[in-house]
Amino acid sequence: MDIQRLIGGVLTVACISLAGLQVKAQSTDNDPAAATGTGSGNIFGQVLNEQVGSMRFMGKVVVEGGKLPWDPIPVAVICDGKTRYYTLTDKKGEFDIAATPTESLGVRSTRDPKHVDPAQLVGCKVTALLDGFTSTTVTIMNGSIMDNPDLGKIILRQDPGATGSIVSATTLSAPDEARKEADKARSDEADRNPGSARRHLEKAVSIDPQFAEAWYQLGKLEEADKPQDALSAFVKATAADPKFVPPYEHIAALAGTEKKWQEMADAANHALQLNPAGTPQIWYFSAVANYNLGKRSVAETAALSALSLDPSHKVAPNTEQLLAVILAGRGDVKGALEHLRNCLTYTPPGANADQMKQQVAQLEKAAKQPAK
Repeated sequence: MDIQRLIGGVLTVACISLAGLQVKAQSTDNDPAAATGTGSGNIFGQVLNEQVGSMRFMGKVVVEGGKLPWDPIPVAVICDGKTRYYTLTDKKGEFDIAATPTESLGVRSTRDPKHVDPAQLVGCKVTALLDGFTSTTVTIMNGSIMDNPDLGKIILRQDPGATGSIVSATTLSAPDEARKEADKARSDEADRNPGSARRHLEKAVSIDPQFAEAWYQLGKLEEADKPQDALSAFVKATAADPKFVPPYEHIAALAGTEKKWQEMADAANHALQLNPAGTPQIWYFSAVANYNLGKRSVAETAALSALSLDPSHKVAPNTEQLLAVILAGRGDVKGALEHLRNCLTYTPPGANADQMKQQVAQLEKAAKQPAK
């Protein structure tokens, strides 16, 4: 029995990856793009903290001497040198850490073994993760739900020695008129007026064609409906400022939807050169690209990196399904089953969870068959 093909169909829209792109779902049968969480069978969208629990912590990220970036800021809880929790700020820089996740209705009798209880986070450090910036840390000292849940502020300071950055140098050099148009676009985007935001960004780049941030934000607005226009905008952003990190993630995602695996790998590799620590998303995209290029060991390493940065399965939750495919492909049915079962503990109820349970049952049956 071809185990790898057997579980390929489970990697569908059951989990969501971050890249700001939404596309229509389609059948994933025998589709390697869908089987690895990319392509038109996947939804790329911003995922904010959706966990709830009996204890939650909160705080705020601020930028010293500057404004917050447009995109959400990643925040990690580090315990004994390992990431135990990962979330994103809102547009105001505020974040929540809800330590006890909602039990999956897909598997009521089990719970993700990597779920975090509130008491486990006491004494851990909370830090922001932003390319081109250093971050202060705060320590979770709250011992009970009666304590003040406010952790205070985390301060980001620009790192002049960073290879890449979330902030483009072209923003500072842009003419005042172009920056004013970008500011208007940001306000419109916050007010959910994408049409007006698009017009202001188009005016900004017409005033200054080297305004990388404006090209990037314009690409994000075009991503869902006009992916080719979005790709063009992202490429122009990287041409204007090769050290500006954010566009590469979106270029990788768009390449994945077109099954252009080498282009996807190149974009992911470029982002990792600028920021070797990476993010869950970019490591996941690297894993997907290398898997489809036949570089399975590289893909496995990248997938494990994504999983280590995203233990809450909030940003790149397709990772465990991809690991299952990789492990099954080299005959590790036990490892593949472990990842699929774990994914069921945080997969929402519905067709995808039902399909995954069927695949688990088939794998269990296959595992009992004598080796040929």
